[in-house]
Amino acid sequence: MDVKTAIRARRSIRKYRTKPLPKEVLDELLDAARRSPSSMNRQRWSIIVVTDEGIRKKLVPVSGNQKFVGSCSAYLVGVTEPGAYYSTVDMTIALDHLSLRAVELGLGTCWIGDFEPDKVKDILGIPKEREVPICMTLGFPAIVPGARKRKALPELFHRDRWGNRSD
Repeated sequence: MDVKTAIRARRSIRKYRTKPLPKEVLDELLDAARRSPSSMNRQRWSIIVVTDEGIRKKLVPVSGNQKFVGSCSAYLVGVTEPGAYYSTVDMTIALDHLSLRAVELGLGTCWIGDFEPDKVKDILGIPKEREVPICMTLGFPAIVPGARKRKALPELFHRDRWGNRSD
């Protein structure tokens, strides 16, 4: 699968099959994240990979009570250094690389923005000074939804100056 196909095939998966990720597959995904670009190549982020079912179940109520958080194969918790230049952007780039590689491997992901960072930190033992800007589910899709409608290019992009539509 090429990158263009992976981008077009990526969906937010909210129903997973109960199946653990093989270690070699998880390592491949984490390597895709590790190879992502970061500001001055500092890689000032970490990912906690939660595969333990009991811990994932504890994360459900602090993750917007989204039940699929407890049924995915892994819950990925992005951790950044406070005040680190661009670390949140770098974390997002890393998880995006991982999500596209996941599509290529027949897996699914879903970005999780509805969560309580302080409670996630408490459950996972993350130091108080660290930040948790984003989480993501990962696993084997039970259902792959169809493509959602996207805005047309001219609605999103401007040429050279604001208001110069790209048509």
